[in-house]
Amino acid sequence: MADCQINCINLSNSGRNHEHITHVGNGRSWRITREDAIHRIKAGIDTFYVVDIYGRRANVGVVDASPPYLRTYADGVWTDNLLAQTTCQLY
Repeated sequence: MADCQINCINLSNSGRNHEHITHVGNGRSWRITREDAIHRIKAGIDTFYVVDIYGRRANVGVVDASPPYLRTYADGVWTDNLLAQTTCQLY
């Protein structure tokens, strides 16, 4: 199982909330769809996390909505750290 740091996201044109995240990535190293990240988390293939400006880690989890979406959590509480990431460059 890989432990993957996310440092960029892409959002759909229709909004700026967690539900509108379409891709997550790590700079030029990799970028995957929201659906792929959700599958990898639920299947136990990979874990994902972000690091805030203070160096604190927040894990990425799946919110079981319809459709499911990604969101960070720390100390058992859902947080907005994922939305604070920069925009992934399309390459």
